[in-house]
Amino acid sequence: MTCDRVALGQARRWVVKIGSAMVTDEGRGLDAHAIDAWVAQLAGLHREGRDVIIVSSGAVAEGMRRLGWSVRPQALHELQAAAAVGQMGLAQAWEAAFQREGIRTAQILLTHDDVRNRQRYLNARGTLRTLIGLGVIPVVNENDTVAFEEVRFGDNDTLGALVSNLIEAELYVILTDQKGLFDRDPRSNPDAVFISEASAGAPELEDMAGGGSSGALGRGGMLTKVRAAAKAARSGTSTILAWGREHEVLRRIKRGEALGTLLHADQAPDTARKQWLAVQMQVRGHLHLDAGAVHALCECGKSLLPVGVRGVDGDFQRGELVACLGPDGVEVARGLINYSAADTARIMGKSTSAIEHMVGYVDVRELIHRDDLVLV
Repeated sequence: MTCDRVALGQARRWVVKIGSAMVTDEGRGLDAHAIDAWVAQLAGLHREGRDVIIVSSGAVAEGMRRLGWSVRPQALHELQAAAAVGQMGLAQAWEAAFQREGIRTAQILLTHDDVRNRQRYLNARGTLRTLIGLGVIPVVNENDTVAFEEVRFGDNDTLGALVSNLIEAELYVILTDQKGLFDRDPRSNPDAVFISEASAGAPELEDMAGGGSSGALGRGGMLTKVRAAAKAARSGTSTILAWGREHEVLRRIKRGEALGTLLHADQAPDTARKQWLAVQMQVRGHLHLDAGAVHALCECGKSLLPVGVRGVDGDFQRGELVACLGPDGVEVARGLINYSAADTARIMGKSTSAIEHMVGYVDVRELIHRDDLVLV
């Protein structure tokens, strides 16, 4: 098994997750020096034309420090209070560091509902894509102040993986307080063997990763990182687990150095995403297309525009999965639709310039974007 780390280091879109222990120097407070060092490297990637999204832990840990709490609370309302206090400092720290580099940032707070609910999923993805297009670096965290236990991601490793799915990242880097993955816990097994590279979906990795977090600050551990890498791989994203305080860690990953553990996706991003779309949801409705629209989708790789739709069946909502039928009634494609059934019926057969007049707003010009569509 081989993987070209040099090629992976040239990935256009990176998600970089930094854990609580790294950001807060093991709970002693936000580590401004370390944040500055990471920001300098991230700014370099940004100036080279890479898309960079940060997933930053540390709100609860920083809130605990500000409130004088030495033990992570168990009560949900106390955790939410700590997150609310700490998020102020966390956002300020990232903003100030990037401001010195002349780069704008944006704060994005997500809950599990934001990626489980299809409308909110599309809203979150649209916002992230717009920010990236504007040259802004999003700083993402779980919205700990409002999330409750049943809808938590549980750790920011998982959140980073879902953000990687959301924006179709090519590389997901998890900066942690460990060198990477070993076949056994190196703290209790001095002869543990370091794993330099493996497939993200390999079932034996969970046995190697063992239990949960070794510290009192975060909710994750090596096991959550391995599981997060498997989730990221669903959309073709490879993951690198590396020690966050390694000198010039991000620049060296970019150069293709063999730092940390590489858990690579087994499929190219486009292929993996298309397969994910094809099986992940139940079809909620049908669109009847004319021959021109079928040709545009099947032969030219185009998005589906309203002008090519001749009929609408079903009571679907924005973000749900619909099937596209040709003039003969045979399904040719399926994808995530950007308008409800009612709005689709209003704009079908019309040019994109007529959307606002027909429904009172314009979300996107495509009924189904080609990135959200799979041929069948």
